[in-house]
Amino acid sequence: MSAKAYTGLLIMLYVLLCCSKNNDSTPPPEPPVPEVFHLNNITVDGQHASNGFKCKNVKTTPPIMLVFSAPVDMTTTATNIFIRDKNGATVPLTFNNPTPTDSNIVEVKVKNALQNISLYKLTVNTNLTSQKGTKLDAEANVNILTAIDSTDKFPRISDSALLDVVQKQTFKYFWDFAHPVSGMARERNTSGDVVTTGGTGFGVMATIAAANRSFVSRTDAVSQTQKIVSFLKTADSFHGAFPHWLNGATGKVQPFSDKDNGADLVETSFLMQGLLTARQYYNQSSTTETQLRKDIDSLWKAVDWSWFRKDVGSGPENVLYWHWSPNYNWDIGLRVSGWNEALMTYVLAASSPTHTVPKVVYDNGWAQNGNMRNGKTFLGYQLPLGPDWGGPLFFAHYSFLGINPNGLTDAYANYQTQTINHTLINNQYCISNAANYFGYSSQCWGLTASDDGRQGYLAHSPTNDNGTISPTAAVSSLPYAPNQSMAAIKFFYYTLGDKLWKDYGFVDAFNLEDAWFADSFLAIDQGPQVVMIENYRTGLLWNLFMSCPEIKTGMISLGFQSPRL
Repeated sequence: MSAKAYTGLLIMLYVLLCCSKNNDSTPPPEPPVPEVFHLNNITVDGQHASNGFKCKNVKTTPPIMLVFSAPVDMTTTATNIFIRDKNGATVPLTFNNPTPTDSNIVEVKVKNALQNISLYKLTVNTNLTSQKGTKLDAEANVNILTAIDSTDKFPRISDSALLDVVQKQTFKYFWDFAHPVSGMARERNTSGDVVTTGGTGFGVMATIAAANRSFVSRTDAVSQTQKIVSFLKTADSFHGAFPHWLNGATGKVQPFSDKDNGADLVETSFLMQGLLTARQYYNQSSTTETQLRKDIDSLWKAVDWSWFRKDVGSGPENVLYWHWSPNYNWDIGLRVSGWNEALMTYVLAASSPTHTVPKVVYDNGWAQNGNMRNGKTFLGYQLPLGPDWGGPLFFAHYSFLGINPNGLTDAYANYQTQTINHTLINNQYCISNAANYFGYSSQCWGLTASDDGRQGYLAHSPTNDNGTISPTAAVSSLPYAPNQSMAAIKFFYYTLGDKLWKDYGFVDAFNLEDAWFADSFLAIDQGPQVVMIENYRTGLLWNLFMSCPEIKTGMISLGFQSPRL
């Protein structure tokens, strides 16, 4: 190759080399991707959970597994993974890796067993750190509801003995909490001087059951009832009807609400139901019992039922009104219309020997000319009357403490069917548990009005259910569904007894979903339990009330038929 050719080749190679260098499109290396430290999975007692989830029915020593997207710096677990109870107290924990080869997993254990039927919160916060020093990208919280302790809290006894225990202990509410001046029942165990008219009527009936079972002597029962009656003779009343609440020391009205500071006809009905039952029971010829009967008659005959038809100048209406106030007259304007707890109001109004009302008032006002009928079927049970699903169970209790529904019919319903099917609908609703409330079962059921941990006081029913069970609902339904009610009584006493069973029987209500248990007792809930257990066992209060000659006459005048009339 000539020198000239060689030189040309070198120049060409140089040019190619330069072009190749100048046109290099290889991208620079990417910077390292930051680590994402994320909680991938939470398992509590075998239940997979996510942020905000509630794990229910959890063992008191639950295995807890946390799976992260990167290995965890275990020195940061103790200060950033914790469990607190509903009061904010921290539960002692231990942490470890279940396998040495997988440091993405943290196993959490409680050092001491959690409490049964209690709420806790598991928190994993964002200061938890990976082994590379990366903090967790988001906080996680999981609610934990621990399981029911199924062991018996009291020794097993016969069903009859258990009913004795429940009646006797529940009755103590009316004995121990009777107002020292008036003898009337306090509205609740924290009511001070506030006494309840309707609850006192229930208490008078409970006292009869107690005397009949020798929980108290007949002499003491008569004395206590006379104390109540003597007080009522001088207490505030309006056309013979009493207010919902009275001051138990002075006898003056204790307003129930802004305009409710006068007569309450329905509460008066429950009071008179009790007093008439007492008149029939205390039938001895002694001076004390004779005087008691005379005073009860005086109160009974003084109630002007017909006045509550609200005659404002154009003639009385064919309906009874619930309230009247000396300050607000008929402003509340609530008609006593069925179906609800107030059947007793119309029965007594029709039965009054002094101020009776005609059948048209019952048909138009109470039965709404037949519009109180239902006739639909719920969970396999046809409901003759009332709102869909039956409403709260006190509808089947308050008037039927005295009225015996067995074999009772009129133009609108068979009341034995009404009370039984209402109860069974309520029972089956809780068993089906469509809302998935913790604890509902064939043993844990009963929706009615009671205290409520969320709303203070609520009329619970299948259409107004937040997980709150009221023991009075199932206990007071014993005559209607004895097997279902007895199962509930045993569950409340033996299984939940450490939380429900107190000095005055079962507490007013509980909500297992919220791990809430009332500490209250209400006269209108304790009384029906004592009375309806007795009606189931002997029919005592039914027999007494239905033996009143005025009641027989009044119920027949309304078109009722029964073997007891």
